[in-house]
Amino acid sequence: MSVINLEYLFKPRSVAVIGATNEPRNPGNIVMRNLMAGGFLGPVMPVSDTAEAIAGVLTYPSVKALPKVPDLAVVCSPLDEVPEIIHSLRQGGTRGAVLMGSGFSGMSAEERQDIKATILKIASPPDIRILGPKSLGFMVPSLNLNASLAHIGAAPGKVAFVSQSDSLFATVLDWAQAKGVGFSHMVALGSRIDVSFADILDYLASDPQTRSIMLYVESLKDAREFMSAARAASRNKPVLVVRPGQALDVVHDEHRHQEDGGHRLCDAVYDVAFRRAGMLRVENIDGLFDAAQTLGTLRHVYGRKLAILTNGTSAGILAADRLLAGGGELAPLADETVTAIDALLGEENWSRSNPVGIPFNADGKAYAEVVKLLLKDKGSNGILVMHVPWTAVPDLDVATALCEALKRAQRMVLTAWLGSGTAIQSREIFTRAGIPTYETPTHAVRAFLYMAEYQRNQEMLIETPDSLPTDFFPDTSRAREIVRKALDAGRTSLTEPEAKDILAAYGIPVVETRIALSAKEAVIAADELGYPVAIKLRSPQIPQPFDMGGVLLDLETPERVWEGAASILARATRERPDAYIEGFTVQKMGRRPGAHELAISADVDPVFGPVLHFGHGGMAREMIQDSALALPPLSMSLARELIGRTRISTLLGGSPSHPPADIDDLSLTLIQISQLIVDVPQIASIDINPLYADNEGVLALGGKITIAPFEGEGERRLAIRPYPRELEECVTLKGGRHVTIRPIRPEDEGTHRAFLAKLTDEDLRLRFFGVVQRDFGHKDIARFTQIDYDREMAFIATAHDEHGEPETLGVMRTNTKPDNSEAEFAIVVRSDQKGEGLGSLLFHKGIRYTRDRGTRRLTGQTMIENKAMQGLSRKFGFVVTPDPHDGDLVDMVLDLETVKE
Repeated sequence: MSVINLEYLFKPRSVAVIGATNEPRNPGNIVMRNLMAGGFLGPVMPVSDTAEAIAGVLTYPSVKALPKVPDLAVVCSPLDEVPEIIHSLRQGGTRGAVLMGSGFSGMSAEERQDIKATILKIASPPDIRILGPKSLGFMVPSLNLNASLAHIGAAPGKVAFVSQSDSLFATVLDWAQAKGVGFSHMVALGSRIDVSFADILDYLASDPQTRSIMLYVESLKDAREFMSAARAASRNKPVLVVRPGQALDVVHDEHRHQEDGGHRLCDAVYDVAFRRAGMLRVENIDGLFDAAQTLGTLRHVYGRKLAILTNGTSAGILAADRLLAGGGELAPLADETVTAIDALLGEENWSRSNPVGIPFNADGKAYAEVVKLLLKDKGSNGILVMHVPWTAVPDLDVATALCEALKRAQRMVLTAWLGSGTAIQSREIFTRAGIPTYETPTHAVRAFLYMAEYQRNQEMLIETPDSLPTDFFPDTSRAREIVRKALDAGRTSLTEPEAKDILAAYGIPVVETRIALSAKEAVIAADELGYPVAIKLRSPQIPQPFDMGGVLLDLETPERVWEGAASILARATRERPDAYIEGFTVQKMGRRPGAHELAISADVDPVFGPVLHFGHGGMAREMIQDSALALPPLSMSLARELIGRTRISTLLGGSPSHPPADIDDLSLTLIQISQLIVDVPQIASIDINPLYADNEGVLALGGKITIAPFEGEGERRLAIRPYPRELEECVTLKGGRHVTIRPIRPEDEGTHRAFLAKLTDEDLRLRFFGVVQRDFGHKDIARFTQIDYDREMAFIATAHDEHGEPETLGVMRTNTKPDNSEAEFAIVVRSDQKGEGLGSLLFHKGIRYTRDRGTRRLTGQTMIENKAMQGLSRKFGFVVTPDPHDGDLVDMVLDLETVKE
């Protein structure tokens, strides 16, 4: 939906409790007591037709009797009464409601859908935003607002927690109270008929009181909205997520089964989606808070090499063991570091290796000096300092000395003060100093590894993809025609030759294949293909012919083909008399000695849409179980990352006896399959096995494609909107120069950097409303070029310079609100290109795009002296008025609903 009216939900000035009561265990009583105990400063108005006062507050008999319109209504009445209540609230002007009443769990699936539809129709979000039903409520501690059924309150803090589970909501509250952790928001989503994870993420991403966001997710309903919101939020602040994973894949709870439409959930797809969105997935609630504490610092971890300093040998070994088991590395100590510590402590008084074991009675000065030396060593990505209690050395003295030594430290330093008593006080000292501290080495190491993984996910989120190793121009019409004919014939799968024709249409090398209905036709096909050949039985009842001897390889003569086909047929008739035999597949043997057998497949996840799988192929694929998956669309960087998550990727890198496989060609093949399932949405699944890969490239030996009717654009199936190629167009400037106007791509980083460098100081000042530094870093350029096409658009005008190299001449940007009600625009054209009509062409392109996607208004601002921009906007029908809040700016507004072509 959007963030519209969510401020009435989470920042209300007044609250009404509908269905309030004096029954102690009733939600209407619990939420009243929580609201009053929390100290909310606005009016709290209980509505009850049976009690005169509740929790010391006089009641009102109905919604219409309320003395003022509440911003927020907490509805505790039974669910069957909610439609009428929502109707009254909407008529009065209330904008937010939490549904806590009973009755939802006892309904059948059909009854639930009916009541949901009725409530939504009456509420008409975003007129009234609905949290729930079956919600435990929410808290905003900074406002003293506890509109929940929780047993305890929450302290103010900078962490937001959004949960799909009521039990986890309560568990996290208990955990946080024991740890002294505070929250900006605590939200229990309930059954999500309106307010969703995506809405909350959008809201919290721009909330100044929230520094990091934690989610508990079991299932999603609109993966596209979630991915857009999650990617946007992850660029601004850390987003951490817990999902129970395999348990949800195995345990089919009836309620969840109904909620998710009866689909089996696939945790591996969720895992990839979280990573793709730049979020960090953690194992449990402990890990959630450990990671949140570390990510809340301003220091980053750019690798997995950790230096460990301790006064306890066993503690150091334990920490090292957890580090290595989690995929981390012990940082090597530089020679100069070893020499310096020798001089400080003496060679015989420390371990002279990592973990850095120092004397058990080392004092605060010794700890501080060794840490300073480790900080100078560039071989580590972080330092873990541990202390084992010793009566001769006060814990507090060591902690205080370390805090002083780490005041200016730029690298991540974590501490683990073991034990209780004074160790607790030491950890409090570290917390006040902003140094992450943990009770055990295991927790500290886990937090470090989470930090490293999070940073890697963030780098992937803004990584500039390489250009394709070669351009490929798929024959999409050919692929669609093959699928259309098969669907018209009532088929749900393609023959192997048809499947390979489609793969070939997308530039994937395939082994030539023929279909034969008999042994005689098999011989004819082999003669046409050339020897040697392979033949394979075709039968819908025998999906794996190899298991029953239905595949023969390296047949070098017509006689061998004839005899082989006859023997296969005889064996099939004997062993599977029930099977319908369709004939044989005949294909030329693919001679690639030493090539790796891989597999690439694609299918459709019920939540996230098309998913790509890559891994070890051949007959042993199911036994080896070496595969990874990814969400399309893919770039070269994402394709390589997918390959790198498999064990076979090590072999693909080559060995003394085998040259490395062509990873670029393999990555391109993954991109081609990704593009195919976007272009031809009637493809339900693809399976290429085996796919040979070596230093000469790839060759597809086997190919299966299943199909199903599909109406609409293929890109709508994807959780992430792909590059909208259909928006490309060629135009001609006044001087006759041919220019392409197209959406910007991540690969445009280099040319966009050059474009910004060619803008004059005045161009930059008018575009960014002031003096701008020209040293745009990678993150800045990535923000310009790596956009979410569902929410943003940047049309660039590109042409070739006098040397034949591409260059960017201008750009028109639009940023659309999540509910598509309004888009904000900005436009800039290089000064040396002005007067050619390029600004008008870009402006017209942006207006057409926003109008065609149903956006209602296009708005922008410019400096009052930018008369050219104001004149251009008036030319296209914008209303230009002075900004009421800033005399140096003017507002430009266009009603797109009145714009005609």
